[in-house]
Amino acid sequence: MTGSVRVAAVGDLHCTKGSLGAFQTLFSRIGESADVLVLCGDLTDRGLADEARVLAKELQAVKMPKIAVLGNHDFESDAAADVVEILAHAEVTILDGTAVELSGVGFAGVKGFAGGFGERALQAWGEEPIKTFVRAAVDEALKLESALARLRTLGRVVLLHYAPVLDTVDGEPREIYPFLGSSRLEEPLNRYAASVVFHGHAHRGQPEGKTAGGVPVYNVALPLLQRLYPDRSPFRVVEIPAQSTAPAPPPVTASREPTQ
Repeated sequence: MTGSVRVAAVGDLHCTKGSLGAFQTLFSRIGESADVLVLCGDLTDRGLADEARVLAKELQAVKMPKIAVLGNHDFESDAAADVVEILAHAEVTILDGTAVELSGVGFAGVKGFAGGFGERALQAWGEEPIKTFVRAAVDEALKLESALARLRTLGRVVLLHYAPVLDTVDGEPREIYPFLGSSRLEEPLNRYAASVVFHGHAHRGQPEGKTAGGVPVYNVALPLLQRLYPDRSPFRVVEIPAQSTAPAPPPVTASREPTQ
């Protein structure tokens, strides 16, 4: 298969029960600009089924394939399963450590988690609540690795909610950097040669960054794009070459980080 796929990405819609009609212009412009829509979490504002139903109605106008991950707001009301089910009926594929291939391009996604970046990342040492917190971050990284390992396409699009690199959270208050993402998500991106990464969550971060391996990372949080580019449509489009077969990646033994 040859050609390319135009991927439109946006996150942090924070759809409420009063949002009916609020996204029609956005989705209409995406429909004119792309072949696939990816949504990077915080689809709802409080994780309510009624909010998901409003978003499902809004998405009826989007005729292209729709792929998403959940964000932290989508878990607020302990109804994430309902949110997923409602959006599935609206033909939205929710990824959670899973992957899908469309038109010769692979899509892998997880929510991700917090924990910080680089040498300042929180380590699994001390009290059990700290170890539990770090374990959640490690688990999300392992899920992302598993999803990427399933893909046999050269074009690999990754959806996250939390940031995998520090670059795209710069501009937020430094005190909350550890809660905006985790560099544990970065290693699978480099190992499996992701083509592009989209995330949200950091409403006052930066729109672009890169992993240490040179993988482009885009922060597509709707509030960020609206603030930085008031004269543009608030979504990012990236064109991905389509090729349906790729060599299998080398085997990787994934293990949890040892407790220090």
